This record gives sequence, C-alpha cells and structure tokens, in this order.
Amino acid sequence: MKHNIVISFQTQKGVRRLPLWLHLKKCIEAALEAEQLPAPCEINVLVADNQTIRAINKAYRGIDRETDVLSFPAFQFEPGKLPRDLSEYLDPETGLLPLGDMAISYEKAEAQAKEFGHSTKRELGYLTIHSILHLLGYDHVDEGPMKQQMRAREEAICAAIELER
Repeated sequence: MKHNIVISFQTQKGVRRLPLWLHLKKCIEAALEAEQLPAPCEINVLVADNQTIRAINKAYRGIDRETDVLSFPAFQFEPGKLPRDLSEYLDPETGLLPLGDMAISYEKAEAQAKEFGHSTKRELGYLTIHSILHLLGYDHVDEGPMKQQMRAREEAICAAIELER
C-alpha cells in the first residue's frame, strides 16, 4: 500500500537523516501492516530536539517538560478494531486517510536507549511504533488491560522487523 509518510527534522544533533528516515518509514509501514490498515494513509513525523518537544508538549498538553514522543491522532479509533470501510475518513482530494502526526525527541531517545541498554535505532523504532499505535486508537492510561494490549502489539511488531531488545 502506498502511504504518504512525511518525516521532517528539527534537531541540532548530527543526525544521519537518510538512514533514520528509512528506518522510521520501515517501522511505520510494519505497524500499519500488522494492524491491517485497509487504506493508504498520510502521517507526519517530526524528529526534534528536547527544546522543541518541550514547547510542543506545553502548547498542546499544558505540560512544561520534554517527553520522548507525542502523538496527535486525527480520529478516535477502537484499538485493534479499525473500521473495514474507511471511506468517510479519507481526504477527498488525496484519497488518503490522514492518520495524524507524531513528534519524537531524538535526544530523549538517545538517553533512553542508554538507560535501557540498547541502541538509539531500536529506541527510535520502538517510539515510532508506539506512536503509530496511539494514532490507531491504542492507549496506556493505566496499568490495566489497555496498556497490556498496547505493549503486546508493540513487542510483536518490533519482533516482526527484528527490532528486539
């Protein structure tokens, strides 16, 4: 399926953009395939520094601190139960499902990778998959079944693309 994945960079770090772009695109496509999205979609991704993430977090959530990833779904779907007919959600001009936007802190991903003992590539991939699942309706507001469901999907998708810890 031909998705429109727009990835932009707003970070001062010496990020190798093309390899990172390819990696994030692979993670996004794997998550969309695993969740059986029945329509081509459009997703916007911002890879940013902590300062930018903090500003976005404050502006949209009222939380004045950096975070690892922010997700802004265009629609409220039920996790794991996407409508088979998404025609009412499609952009009439492009024919694409505008799934939503995400912002990832490259700096936070680097720090978390070090803390968890794996690569920055793995952490960025995990955060991307995590965010896609949010765009598809998954959440983890508490330690209950919804969080367990989301974690199981994240790990299954990571394993499918050999992005395990």
